[in-house]
Amino acid sequence: MAAGPDGRRRLLAAPGCYDGFSALLVEQAGFEAAFLSGAALSLARLGRPDVGLVAVGELADAVRAIADRVDIPLIVDIDTGFGNALNTQRTVKVLERAGAAAVQLEDQTFPKRCGHIRGKGVIPVAEMVGKVRAAVDARSETLIIGRTDALGVEGPQAALDRAEAYLEAGADIVFVEGPRTLEETKAVADRFAARVPLVHNLVEGGITALRTGAELQDLGFAIALHPMLLLHGLARYAPEWLATLRGQGTTDGLDILDLPRLNAVAGLDALLADAATYA
Repeated sequence: MAAGPDGRRRLLAAPGCYDGFSALLVEQAGFEAAFLSGAALSLARLGRPDVGLVAVGELADAVRAIADRVDIPLIVDIDTGFGNALNTQRTVKVLERAGAAAVQLEDQTFPKRCGHIRGKGVIPVAEMVGKVRAAVDARSETLIIGRTDALGVEGPQAALDRAEAYLEAGADIVFVEGPRTLEETKAVADRFAARVPLVHNLVEGGITALRTGAELQDLGFAIALHPMLLLHGLARYAPEWLATLRGQGTTDGLDILDLPRLNAVAGLDALLADAATYA
C-alpha cells in the first residue's frame, strides 16, 4: 500500500490462492501479496461453493502450508470468525501463529455465504463491533480488515455506518462488500479513502460495478482482491483437458507443462542442491 511516483496510494492487487502451489504461482508472477479466499478454499478443498462449510482447522492448515512456501504477505479470509467474539479471538491467534499477515472478518450471520451470492444476512452492529474489538485485542501484528456485507441487506447508508463503527472499534482496514454501482463505490471512497485503507473485491462475474484496478486506484482504494482467478481458469480449461484424455487416450496434444518444467516451477533444483549439502 505504498505511494506511487505521483504521491498517490498505489493499489495492491492480491490474487486468490488456496494451497502452497497456487500461492507460489502468485508470488512468481510478481505480486506483492496473496489472498487466501474462503470461497477458493471451499471450492478447492471441499469441491463446494462458499456457504460456510470450511472449518477453522482446515483454514489454519492452508495458512501454514502457504506461509511455509512463499515470502509475500498473506491476507486470510476468516469469514465470521468461526463463532462469537471469543471464538474470533482464538481464530485470530491461531491464524497469526500460522502465518497470516492480515485477516478479513465479516459481519454476516452464520452460516455465511459468498458476498456475491443472494440471501445473505448480517448480525447486529454491536455484536460485530465486539468481534472486531476481540480480534484487535487478540492480534500481535496481524492487520484486521473489518468487512460489512450490509449493503445488499440494509442498504448503502447502513453499510457505510457499519464500516465506520468497525473502524472506530479498531479495524486497520475497511471493506464494504458488493457495491453494485459506480455511485455506491464512490460513496465508500468518499467516506473512507482519505482516512483508512480500503479493500474492494474484483470477482469475475460478480455483482460489483467496477472491473479494473485503475478505476479503484483513481478512487483511492488500497487493495484489490481477485479471490478466485486461478480457479476460474482451472474450471474453464480442465474439463477440456480431461475430455481430450478420455476421447483420445493421450495428453500429447495439450498445451500444458510437462513434468520437468512443472518441477522447475516448484523449485526442484534448489531442493536437490540443499539436500546435496547434507550428503
